[in-house]
Amino acid sequence: MIWIVILALGVLGVFLYWQQQQGKSLPFSSPKAALPSLERTVFTLEIGDIVQHLDIDWIVEGKLTYSDQGYTWLEYLLQDGANRQWLSVEEDDIVEIALLEPITTLEIGSHPPAQLTFADQTYQQKGAGTAQMTHQGSTLNRTAQTCQYFDYQGPEGKVLSIENWSGDIEVTVGQKIHPSVLTLLPGDGRRIYGA
Repeated sequence: MIWIVILALGVLGVFLYWQQQQGKSLPFSSPKAALPSLERTVFTLEIGDIVQHLDIDWIVEGKLTYSDQGYTWLEYLLQDGANRQWLSVEEDDIVEIALLEPITTLEIGSHPPAQLTFADQTYQQKGAGTAQMTHQGSTLNRTAQTCQYFDYQGPEGKVLSIENWSGDIEVTVGQKIHPSVLTLLPGDGRRIYGA
């Protein structure tokens, strides 16, 4: 009788070893859930992640996904204390990234012109349209399901954007940057500032 138990345990051990070598899960083990990736790119940033730029640690507080006739781009609301910026990310043959901050000193009518001047710089309109939106986290006053946008190009990589959110006009101005100047670190998935 003892020999039968020993033989059965030996056969079971060989079977389990063979299952493991074949890459199959053991019959009594539960499948392991895939761990979320800790690697971040400008396309995969999440709420609570950290974007380091020029010795400042910006926290991702919100994310907007724009879609206009099949073309999609992203904007992340970054915050460091009371300071806020938008990180704009789009890919059209090449990846273009810009850091923009809201301004209130440029008066814009209901129909933005093809060319405008701000801070002694001339900007040319390079695109306009209406985008459908999805929102995550804090997006400040950008809460409508659609927005009209007007994108402008200035000298030396300067950019200016005008967005009409159901009558609430927001103007941002900034600079194109190379992705390599950013360090992206995973966060804990929670907003820090809650505003």
